[in-house]
Amino acid sequence: MDSIAPARFDVTEAEIARVVATFYAAVRRHPVLAPVFTEHVGDWSAHEDRIAAFWRGAILHRAGYNGSPMRAHQSAGNVRPEHFDIWLQLFDQALEKTLPPWTARAWSQMAHRIGQGLRAGVQNMDAGRSGPPVLR
Repeated sequence: MDSIAPARFDVTEAEIARVVATFYAAVRRHPVLAPVFTEHVGDWSAHEDRIAAFWRGAILHRAGYNGSPMRAHQSAGNVRPEHFDIWLQLFDQALEKTLPPWTARAWSQMAHRIGQGLRAGVQNMDAGRSGPPVLR
């Protein structure tokens, strides 16, 4: 008998969609992140659906996301390590705006772990162009 892992924390699919929409509305207005994203995102609705599917998989263990966030960020060409601090700040604001405090904190912790990994991957790509990998 197959068992599905329980959700990492209590959040609904509708709440995930609302957080993602709130976050990307802020991204589209941000002077640094907006140009980075608009270079790669042609259809915001489809992009938000894809990212919501990522979070449903990561949090609720639901199938639906197919891709590699690390590869996407590394191959973008215009994503820099310092963008992740801005990304996480905007994401935390979206969480705080849309979710109860406990759920927002739990999701924020997960997003920060993922963001640290993505930042390290982008940093290592940059370092690979000019020197040895960054190991911290």
